Amino acid sequence: MSINFDNYNNIVSMFFEKSKVMKSKPYLWKKNNNIFESLSWEDVELSVKSIARSLIDLGILKGDRVVILSENRPEWQIADLAIMSIGAITVPVYTTSTTADYSHVINHSGARCMIISSHELCLKALPAIESSANCKNVIKIDGSGESYNNPVNILQWSDLVEKNTEDSWKNIESEDYKNYDFDNEIKSIKRTDTACIIYTSGTGGNPKGVMLSHGAMLSNCTGAQILLKNLLEGMEEIKFLSWLPLSHSYEHTLQFFTLGIGAQVYYSEGIDKLVINMGEVSPHFMTAVPRFYDSLHTRISQGLKKQGKLSQTLFATTLRLGKKKYNGEKLSFIENLTNNFLDKLVRRKVNKRFGGSLKALISGGSALNFEVGLYLTALGLPLLQGYGQTETAPVVSANPPEKVKLDTVGPLFHGVKVKIAEDGEILVSGENVMNGYWNDPDATSKTLINGWIHTGDIGEFDEEDYLKITDRKKDILVNAGGDNISPSRVEAKLDIEPEISQSMLYGDFKNYLVAVIVPDKDFAINWAKENSKEQNLESIVKEDGFNNVIKEVVNRVNKNLSVIEQVRKFILIDHEFTIENSMMTPSMKVRRFIVKDKYGEKLESLY
Repeated sequence: MSINFDNYNNIVSMFFEKSKVMKSKPYLWKKNNNIFESLSWEDVELSVKSIARSLIDLGILKGDRVVILSENRPEWQIADLAIMSIGAITVPVYTTSTTADYSHVINHSGARCMIISSHELCLKALPAIESSANCKNVIKIDGSGESYNNPVNILQWSDLVEKNTEDSWKNIESEDYKNYDFDNEIKSIKRTDTACIIYTSGTGGNPKGVMLSHGAMLSNCTGAQILLKNLLEGMEEIKFLSWLPLSHSYEHTLQFFTLGIGAQVYYSEGIDKLVINMGEVSPHFMTAVPRFYDSLHTRISQGLKKQGKLSQTLFATTLRLGKKKYNGEKLSFIENLTNNFLDKLVRRKVNKRFGGSLKALISGGSALNFEVGLYLTALGLPLLQGYGQTETAPVVSANPPEKVKLDTVGPLFHGVKVKIAEDGEILVSGENVMNGYWNDPDATSKTLINGWIHTGDIGEFDEEDYLKITDRKKDILVNAGGDNISPSRVEAKLDIEPEISQSMLYGDFKNYLVAVIVPDKDFAINWAKENSKEQNLESIVKEDGFNNVIKEVVNRVNKNLSVIEQVRKFILIDHEFTIENSMMTPSMKVRRFIVKDKYGEKLESLY
């Protein structure tokens, strides 16, 4: 359903207008008792207004900050729209963050209220609220029987929805409440007003609060609609599967695009059930970060090893012809026939595992491994890679479905301007850029200069104006000879090897590169079984024989690297970089400074 996002001053006016048209049609879907059940547009609107009234009742004013701590679910969007509808500002946080992280965000943002989904998350967040001078109220979505010792006023979501209906609101004696006019308040919200503060992942230290305006996100929605125009044309029903955390700027903006085009949104039960949910929902679109596609590649590759020789041969032929077609190489008459046959026999079967209706899998958040992208594309999975940052609301560019170039992040989004600085840094301008970092003028002045976001990414345009990201400015390693080396390029080549799960390069101002390597757990356990060794990673990584196996893998990778890029030595570790151990950000980027801090001495000993 086509919509002109440029016609709206703010996101909530778009929602209420869309709700009047869609009425009783299903909108937000969530699993209840193992069955997906929906809320209609009217249901969502009633809840949005009830929660908005509840926030007003708690004294939340225009410009006040309200934190949302919840997994993806209908109440997330309802809370978001309710906050914005009274002119307040949403502050999303990740469910995977720590109490210390919550404390930083609550205190730094000066939040006055927090909406929390569950008892488990309350246990993590309430101690953080105690240290806040402003945040004294919590709205809890699930459960009502639990008690807490923290000196915080806890209200139940269901009670507030029931209490603050339109009829009950009319009976409130306070003139302030009686005279509150949703329509007029919403009309007063400008495109330039800050709608949310999204705290960056913090790969280099404490996260900063990115202020995104209504217009910034709406302009991104315009770009998304233009990008997907041909795929959306003629679709009467559009289904999105929401999995990437709504606290991530990528998924956060996407929810307003799906809202605008009148799509149905299904909330996944989580990463463990993602593929199952895809089969149940048959989504047309889904977004994810490259780490998901890496694991998909590994899962398909490992599963293939258990298949018979005929299946393996058919699969190998599918990959070979799919890659040939992607590369623009001419297929012979027989190859064309074979490829068409494999479309039905192999590719359709692969697509069916993910619901059978996929029109696009959209990758963003960090760089997609080219080989992984080519592998999945050859199997018929429609993969579109894009690029952006939280500071750009977030999309800067994306590959159009009509012409995908996997080694690029596509042409610029509508309304986005990019120029390449003398040192290769990508600078971004447009309505999509942030209003600045909350309460941090120094950081703002270093990143947003004369209307241009200095991304910290290095890139270039190809002959068709597709943008290529070549590295992170901050992550570039400079060896002892003064050569600039891209660690992400080398790590991508290591990580695609089936024996390796993750890696991180080290070697600033050194004569050669070394690495931290996390071996693939399944491969390591199988090696231990075959070699009659103790079957736990802690023991396996100490085995000389296993180290020699990984050395062979590294040498194999080195053959495709220049001399200065080659990894000479490495250390093996027995656990992955994860969000829980702080070595990864919630958006699945490696926190290099944390890894260096933990393994710096061992890495230095390799020289």
